[in-house]
Amino acid sequence: MALKTTMTLQLPLRVWDAPIRLFHWSLVLLFLLAYATSQLDWMNLHLLTGYAILALLLFRLVWGVVGSETARFASFVVSPMAGLRHLQHFREREPDTQVGHNAAGGWMVLILLALLTIQVGSGLFANNDGATEGPLMKFVSKPHSDLLSAVHSLMFDFLLAAVILHVLVVIAYAVVKKHDLVRPMITGKKRLPAATHAPRLASPLLALLVLLLATATVVALVRWT
Repeated sequence: MALKTTMTLQLPLRVWDAPIRLFHWSLVLLFLLAYATSQLDWMNLHLLTGYAILALLLFRLVWGVVGSETARFASFVVSPMAGLRHLQHFREREPDTQVGHNAAGGWMVLILLALLTIQVGSGLFANNDGATEGPLMKFVSKPHSDLLSAVHSLMFDFLLAAVILHVLVVIAYAVVKKHDLVRPMITGKKRLPAATHAPRLASPLLALLVLLLATATVVALVRWT
C-alpha cells in the first residue's frame, strides 16, 4: 500500500519557463490586435503589430534551439505518424503525465508558427494600392506585391481556422481526458508524478538577450532596407 501511494503521489513541477509563457500570451494579444487594426483600417498600428509579431517569431525560433528543455523543438518534434498514434488514444481517460507538448500538440505548434511566418512574411511585401506599403515592397514588382497582399489576406483565414481548432482541442482535452492544459501555461507548473524528471530551464537573462537581438533585427529590417 505504501508503494502504491508513493507511485501515485503528484507534486507541482515547473514545466514552462516564463519566456515561453509570455511569448504565448503576448502572441494571443497581438494576433487579436492585428485583426482589429486591419478591420478598423488603423494601418500604422497594424504595421507595428506585425513587427512585434515578427520579433516574437524570431525569438521563438531561436528559443526553440537554445532555450529551456520543453521549449526546444528537439523535445517535441516527432514524426507525423507519432502524432496520429497519439490522437488514436484521445478518448481514453488517463492521467496527464506529459511534461511538455505531446506528439500531436507539437505539430500544432509547428503549424501555427509556420502560418504566422507566412502571414508576417507576406505582409512585409504587401500593399493596399498606395495607402500603405510593407517595408520590403520596394524589392519586388507591383504584381508580385499584389500577389503577396492576397496571400497575406488569405492566410489570416487559415490562421483563424488553426487557432479555433487549437482552442477546441484544448477544451476537448479538458472535457474528455480531464487534462488542464491552460493552467500550466499561466503558472508554469503542472502536477505530475513525484518521480517525474524536472525539465532543464534556461536562464531568463538568455531569453532577454535573444528577445533584444530579435527586436534589433526587426528594427534593422524595417529602417535600413
